[in-house]
Amino acid sequence: MRLINLEPGRSGRMLLNALPFVLLLIVYVIASDARLQANPNDKLLPSFATIAHKVGELVSEPDKRTGHILLWADTLASLKLLLTGVGVSAFFGLFIGMLNGAIQLFRSVMSPLTTVISLIPPMAILPILFISFGLGDLAKIMLIIIGICPFIIRDIQQSTRAIPSEIIVKSLTLGANTFQILSRVILPQIMPRLFEAVRLTLGSAWLFLISAEAIAANQGLGYRIFLVRRYLDMSVILPYVVWITALAFTMDLILRVSSRKLFAWYYKGGK
Repeated sequence: MRLINLEPGRSGRMLLNALPFVLLLIVYVIASDARLQANPNDKLLPSFATIAHKVGELVSEPDKRTGHILLWADTLASLKLLLTGVGVSAFFGLFIGMLNGAIQLFRSVMSPLTTVISLIPPMAILPILFISFGLGDLAKIMLIIIGICPFIIRDIQQSTRAIPSEIIVKSLTLGANTFQILSRVILPQIMPRLFEAVRLTLGSAWLFLISAEAIAANQGLGYRIFLVRRYLDMSVILPYVVWITALAFTMDLILRVSSRKLFAWYYKGGK
């Protein structure tokens, strides 16, 4: 049998999925042991025991300066900004994208502007945002919105324009007005695409948030990572990176499961 025709079973697929992570852990352990044998005080690749001890401190011991447990305080601060930015982006992305796709006059006004904004590197205008909105949370939220909202708009616009014109014609024939077509015909069909668009932009949203927190913040996951990097304290940086990855994975999973529950009809064709 040719390799291209081989397909693993469920247990085999799970083992293959885990294989790269196991190999990475093995490589890390070997490299860490080698560095610690050469220098027991090495901080670049700390042992798992050192990392576990530091994680225990981060999740249980209050900070001497603030009195807060650092990991939870940083997580709440970052999630508040991220969820606000993503939520606002999803709302305006759905609204503007649907109007762009359905109404030619609206598309003629908004589509060129959306395209231009989507081509601007968000990090390039971060200083402008800090000057305009200050160094507080609003500038960070605006960075997320400017970074991902145009792409959600363009995705929803494309999905709206992909709806067969026969459906719109039939709705008009039955006497539906513009609002009814938008709310009862188009909106239900593009909602699954909104979930997919948000999932695709989550990684970018995290990138913009961490970058903004690294420059101007007094708490947050990105702030903590860049605060301890001056001490090369990888026993804090690595757990924070893993924790951010776990949060991003959990958010993606929630969106995927919710979409399949709410719009089961959309996935019947194997999407």
